[in-house]
Amino acid sequence: MSIDSTEDLFVSGLKHAYYTEQRLVDALDELESSSSNEELKSGFAEHREETKQHIDRIEQVFEHLDADAEAEEDPVVEGMIEAHEEFMNQDPSDQAIDRYNIAAGQKSEHYEIATYGNLIPMADQLGMDDVADMLEETLREEQDELDTLSEMGEEFDYGELTVSE
Repeated sequence: MSIDSTEDLFVSGLKHAYYTEQRLVDALDELESSSSNEELKSGFAEHREETKQHIDRIEQVFEHLDADAEAEEDPVVEGMIEAHEEFMNQDPSDQAIDRYNIAAGQKSEHYEIATYGNLIPMADQLGMDDVADMLEETLREEQDELDTLSEMGEEFDYGELTVSE
């Protein structure tokens, strides 16, 4: 697909966002199951359910555009998932996993915030006020999740973190 207009760029970004949210449902399940801290596990479970709502919103945006909901692979997301798998293969301690998972969650939230932060002004420019409003709701939820993870990271007890080689 050739990108020749703001609408083309918007649709391409929307496809990447759709892919990202879909992949993060599974990734959040992995973060939850690999974490030992109950508050962290609960947070990842809650955000997984919220992420499913993000997917629904993106599908509504595709409907608004009269287009099929289509995901386009995002190498950034794949890189974050691969990095988590590589870390887990190093046989880290439970405490190291929890701290790594907080950081992984923060990275994905920053990426999603950037994604929605770019899509919203394009939707506005294209005169899609309802679409911009839906995306802004998702953006606010992503920002709230980042705040929660950042707070957890600041309060994290580092103690003795170990990663076996």
